[in-house]
Amino acid sequence: MSFLIYDLIFLAVFLVSLSIFLYTRKHNLKREGLLFLYKATWGIRLINYVGNRYKRTFKFLSYISIATGYLLMIGIFYLIYSIAKIYIFNPDIVRAIKVPPILPLIPYLPQIFKLDFLPPFYFTYWIIILAVIAITHEFAHGIFAAHNKVKIRTTGFGFFPFFLPIFLAAFVELDEKVMAKKKKFTQMAILSAGTFSNVLTAILFFGVLVLFFFMAFSPSGIIFDSYATSTIAISGISMVNGIPLNNASYNNLLENLNETGLNEIKVGSKEYLTTKEILEKQKDNQKNILVYNSAPAIKEKIGSIITEINGVKIDNIDKLVEELSRYSPGDEVIIKTKLEEEGFIEKALVLEEHPGKPGVAWLGIGFINQERPGIMGKIVNTLSSFKKPHVYYEPKFNGISLFIYNLLWWLILISISVALINMLPVGIFDGGRFFYLTVLGLTGSEKTARRLFVFSTQFFLFILLLLMVLWVFSFVR
Repeated sequence: MSFLIYDLIFLAVFLVSLSIFLYTRKHNLKREGLLFLYKATWGIRLINYVGNRYKRTFKFLSYISIATGYLLMIGIFYLIYSIAKIYIFNPDIVRAIKVPPILPLIPYLPQIFKLDFLPPFYFTYWIIILAVIAITHEFAHGIFAAHNKVKIRTTGFGFFPFFLPIFLAAFVELDEKVMAKKKKFTQMAILSAGTFSNVLTAILFFGVLVLFFFMAFSPSGIIFDSYATSTIAISGISMVNGIPLNNASYNNLLENLNETGLNEIKVGSKEYLTTKEILEKQKDNQKNILVYNSAPAIKEKIGSIITEINGVKIDNIDKLVEELSRYSPGDEVIIKTKLEEEGFIEKALVLEEHPGKPGVAWLGIGFINQERPGIMGKIVNTLSSFKKPHVYYEPKFNGISLFIYNLLWWLILISISVALINMLPVGIFDGGRFFYLTVLGLTGSEKTARRLFVFSTQFFLFILLLLMVLWVFSFVR
């Protein structure tokens, strides 16, 4: 049975259990705006104990927390700037990503939008991660508040009432009158404590992720990115699928290609391969086009994962190069490869001569630099930095290894994302009040601080609206 079935069953059981729980304790539920808040006193004693027990530690951590808040605020500024540049100048990338810029991370999002660069995201992941991040975030606010003698009124959870209650977040309700009388440094330490805890959560679980990965996975093959390619001049094409082509142009080349499958292209005595879909994506290239070399790998349609050559295990690129060097052009080899539909299968193919290295056996596969650009790209690169590039890792414990690994991966990514977003200088986030106190400290003017706070909130809301409009227009162009 697919895990999706178990996940949907868990979703149904969770919603029914939560509904019963809230109904039997409805006296604790209060409506505030669009949310229902379930208020209780859970954890207050623990928060007060921790906050008052380690005074020197929290005094030191207050400086780190505030510094982290500023770094995250700078980070979210740069991230939004980078995203805006992409939306304005690269609509093709926006169309490829598909997801609108303002969309909460909901269960099954990668599956719904077919985002192959992200692992699956299930309801089970969502509820576990939300609980870990929300509880640690709010408890950090509470602990720093208790340390600074700010009373905690209640703790609890917030729900958005769509037909059935959906858990949104934890909260710690502070005595705002006492909070407002505290020094600016104290208030900023309490405000930034939540995002600081998110950063610590990400660091902690990154260590857990690395440890778990090496316990639960083993290198078992190589992953190549593409079949070998070349750039050729359209004017030099003499034949397509055995049909002579005079005065070749992009249009008459396209007209002579089969709708599906590989097409043979000749340039003098050299043969190349392409598909109509690939060529259509190069409509702006009227002089030169990118095509596949007519190599053994693409002709036999081997999958992107190779685990064995003639029974010899291949678990890194050096091993692949070493093994291929044992053979000569014209030798037949048995390659174990993974196909999406069939799983691991063995395919026989005849090695050919490398076009640039006479006498060297050639398979015809290519490897591309896997570095991803931008802040989020660097975050994803960091999350994968402990893996060797282009290595296929086999899980040791069937589906359990991948399930836990993806859960940890999402937990780290979402922790970082929440930390960044929460430091936006917008009224509804901790970053809004943090920004206000910063301006107040620099100018000493409440009027100036209030005006810049309002401007900052309106400015970033305008930017988000602009990104939504650009996202819509990217599909219109």
